Amino acid sequence: MCGIAGVRHLDGSPVDPGVLAEMAKRLHHRGPDDSGTWADGDIGFAHTRLSIIDLGASVQPMEGHGGRTHIAFNGEILNYRQLRSTVDYPFRTGGDTETILALYAKSGVDSVRELRGQFAYAIHDADSGELHLVRDRMGILPLYYYVDDKVFAFASEIKALFPAIGRRAVDEASLHDYLAHGSVPAPFTLVDGVRKVPQGHRLTLGRDGQVRLRAYWQIPTKAQTLDVTPDEAVRLVAEALDASIQDALVADVPVGAYLSGGIDSSLICALTAKAKQGDGLHTFSAGFGDPRVDELDWARKVAGIVGSEHHEVIVTAEDFKDSWAKLSWHRDAPLSQPADVAVFRLAELARQQVKVVLSGEGSDELFAGYPKHRHAAFTRWAGLVPAPVRGAVLPRIDRALPASKAKLGIAVRALAEPSAGERMRGWFAPFTERERDALLGGPAARSAIGPYERGRGDALRRMLYADSHAWLADNLLERGDRMSMAASLELRPPFLDHRLVELAFTLPSSVKVRKGTTKWVVKEVARRYLPDDVVDRTKSGFKVPLDAWFRDGLKDMANDLLTGPSSFVAGVLDPAAVRKLLSEHDAGTRNEQPRLWTLLSLEVWHRELIRGAVT
Repeated sequence: MCGIAGVRHLDGSPVDPGVLAEMAKRLHHRGPDDSGTWADGDIGFAHTRLSIIDLGASVQPMEGHGGRTHIAFNGEILNYRQLRSTVDYPFRTGGDTETILALYAKSGVDSVRELRGQFAYAIHDADSGELHLVRDRMGILPLYYYVDDKVFAFASEIKALFPAIGRRAVDEASLHDYLAHGSVPAPFTLVDGVRKVPQGHRLTLGRDGQVRLRAYWQIPTKAQTLDVTPDEAVRLVAEALDASIQDALVADVPVGAYLSGGIDSSLICALTAKAKQGDGLHTFSAGFGDPRVDELDWARKVAGIVGSEHHEVIVTAEDFKDSWAKLSWHRDAPLSQPADVAVFRLAELARQQVKVVLSGEGSDELFAGYPKHRHAAFTRWAGLVPAPVRGAVLPRIDRALPASKAKLGIAVRALAEPSAGERMRGWFAPFTERERDALLGGPAARSAIGPYERGRGDALRRMLYADSHAWLADNLLERGDRMSMAASLELRPPFLDHRLVELAFTLPSSVKVRKGTTKWVVKEVARRYLPDDVVDRTKSGFKVPLDAWFRDGLKDMANDLLTGPSSFVAGVLDPAAVRKLLSEHDAGTRNEQPRLWTLLSLEVWHRELIRGAVT
């Protein structure tokens, strides 16, 4: 993986190479092995490289044959060897970057459709005067941009834009989005004027300075499904996942795997060990020194089954104090979940042994792995109850539930929401629509629902479609990229090979949730390699014991950040509502950890990125 950035001056003035160097400096962690810049009049690129393929060559920014095209590329094209044989091109390197240039020379920007992998790249075409930005189908890798009447700038991370555009303020309209999702769905961000290229999209900046954004791929939305038996579905998923693992191992450096002990990472590790055929596999796990949430025993068991060399790290409350500000700077956004810190510590551990690591990310969103997916139909059925009744009764039930019934409270809060879209989103929402309006003093300037309104088919299919956009692309994948890149580690999620994604969204819902069992088809694939007790155990997830930490070691810090005189949160949100969250959590009457985390992360991010040392 790498870091890319660039500038085009729309008034025709020359780009300052010093600005490009400053942009690259802010991306050093993404590419500590090499860096470079290129400038030609009003256009310039910057690049930092983490060498994974063609280690001694493929220096960037790279010039195409004839000198009329230039590329800055971040990612891995996993089928680049096959693609090189399909073009007549005078290759000078043996890597995937030049393969993109060769395909562009053959068929233009639409050649992206031939690529498999994870990528974000910029190509400048001197003949057409166009600048193209392209982001991979599932949004595994990030790509941001800013445009006004004088400058267009792009980068892998928001902070790298600042040397070209100056420090920006908070986009207040996106605060509603953030409180609704814990992150901001594309194309918006929390930074005023900064946008994301959405997953599966390409952006073209014309010679005339006009921006055109187009989708070149999307998750299947039609309601048709494959007419397959459950056994056939298991076979198809097994074959597709096996092929994806083979592709994910394409590298000229060692490849390891995360191993939480859950079904997804365990299956990835089993298939990776099989594909490596005894070539040695390093696996990595994190724990918290708390038997309520740790899964280390399960991870050790799976490591023994697959024969990996296993490594562990313990994450503590002190890690949160020490890392929160630093990781907010790396993420360019509030840390959406407590697990962000644990994922970073895990990446630090893995980087000591490997440069590339595989993860099980995406399986839950494709194959229905969350408890809410078992009850997806309730999001529609609840609509049969008049909204005033739901809005009056269910919040009272939620308030009456003890802190020990937090999961039930999530369901009650979600089903109380006024629309089907809000109810689907509500399962993961830090704050309900009413709570957001109260905190911010009014309704959102734009809809915070986004993809929760665009899915088609039955309730489960619609929910998975939405989860694969707002929750996966703008939250989990953003976290995975930033926390791994903070440790200069490349992360690859084999479940998100677009061929497997397309298969998943054409399978009937009945093989995803079957007789009350979530992620049934994946579990049946896993039984081929893992014992039943590993496959059938209750999903735990990457839990962090912050509920207790907020009443102990992090209590004073939380109060200072959210109620102090210099608090951004205290200035933009209703301070009485914030104090109520703190007091009820401290008293133990309610577990407000998810909402406290959302507000604390916003405050820490604002201090680091908006008000801090980044310029």
